[in-house]
Amino acid sequence: MSSSTSAAPGTQERPLRIAVIGSGPAGVYAADMITKSSEVSDGLVVSIDLFDRYPAPYGLIRYGVAPDHPRIKGIVNALYKVLDRGDIRFFGNVDYGTDLSLEDLQKHYDAVIFATGAINDADLNIPGIELDGSYGGADFVSWYDGHPDVAREWPLTAKEIAVIGNGNVALDVARVLSKHADDLLVTEIPENVYAGLKASPVTDVHIFGRRGPAQVKFTPMELRELSHSKDVDIVLYEEDFDFDEASDVAVKSNNQVKTMVNTLTNWLVEQDDDAADPATGASRRLHLHFLHNPVEITGEDGKVTGIKFERTELDGTGNARGTGEFIDYPVQAVYRSVGYFGSALPDVEFDHKRGVVTNDGGRVLGADGTHVPGIYATGWIKRGPVGLIGHTKGDALETITHLLSDRADLPLADEAAPESIVELLDSRGVEFTSWEGWLELDAHEKALGAAASESGPVQRERIKVVPREEMVSVSRGASVTS
Repeated sequence: MSSSTSAAPGTQERPLRIAVIGSGPAGVYAADMITKSSEVSDGLVVSIDLFDRYPAPYGLIRYGVAPDHPRIKGIVNALYKVLDRGDIRFFGNVDYGTDLSLEDLQKHYDAVIFATGAINDADLNIPGIELDGSYGGADFVSWYDGHPDVAREWPLTAKEIAVIGNGNVALDVARVLSKHADDLLVTEIPENVYAGLKASPVTDVHIFGRRGPAQVKFTPMELRELSHSKDVDIVLYEEDFDFDEASDVAVKSNNQVKTMVNTLTNWLVEQDDDAADPATGASRRLHLHFLHNPVEITGEDGKVTGIKFERTELDGTGNARGTGEFIDYPVQAVYRSVGYFGSALPDVEFDHKRGVVTNDGGRVLGADGTHVPGIYATGWIKRGPVGLIGHTKGDALETITHLLSDRADLPLADEAAPESIVELLDSRGVEFTSWEGWLELDAHEKALGAAASESGPVQRERIKVVPREEMVSVSRGASVTS
């Protein structure tokens, strides 16, 4: 492959060909920002193809956010508008590393942006983590969001459950576990998930955080959503409300922290004394615990029977230290929601400690620490699974700024014709889906919801299709039997 040279506006011989791997917010934002860049306004012509391993677009929004989130629709609408313009092609059901290699992409594109995100659970290295009944929160999210590559069934047999973590995902997991399944029917929840949650015998879900109320990592919206669950009492404990000097500073200087602390404190003050009593309160209880550090998951006959914590105290800086006091809670299931972790990508250097592609500001680095020409990263696979969805816009801007500034030195693809990638996928028998195919699947899911609404107790906007083969079949126009 030869090296390109910068061209004056209006003299470009062919479009700059860019592949984006991942069609979640990070990938779509990057593609959109390129099309709206000043370079494009000045005459640079670009051709962008968006690839995803799943048959449907939207990544994290479809498979990583709880279905009862009110903000989902707004984000989906924004991503839809970008992809529906027609200037960015979508190729679904195409797996990087299997269907297409890095060599393939470099042959057909001048630049490649990896936006593959992070879907695995971060490790929690404590004894008993391997017991039956110990689960990763991210795995559970994939199940209730209808991920096509996870089992259709989930073992919901526990009455008492512990969720470890104080981030948004931990709250999502705990809320879905404690919420009555019928209250989720208004969402796009898949039928198998509804059936599983409907049969759950759960009575108590406990959320545990290592530090205090002022150090939680969830957001006010996530916290407020907990109080919207019907027939679910929120239970707090006065001994868990500890504030040190750093906490006071955070409350005074950060409106988000102030809002959450005020909400939690008000809930504690207003808490019905009977809420913690199963005989007088709601049929389910959601317990919020702070200042608890997990030290061991206990079990019998290979199954979870409890979890042990060391009580902690704040040290003045907002961090926590152990007190030497230990508490055991009887539970039959433990969900760890202590963060996500990225997966290594074939033929790309990977930082296994941080779970990210090795990069400098989005420029992917090789084994020698220098930038691999034409290879970039954005989103969680670039910076790690931190921040909210909106933060991916800043990531994308940094990455595409580097890409466009590098364009004079990008290696030119040998097969630059737009149809060449289609011919390659066809020759390999890859049943890829398109944006038009997604519109078909979208309409199909909405039709399933409409049909269920006619015979059911609530109006359902859609019912999500789970099996990959069915998603592909609908997207590619084949008939599907119910």
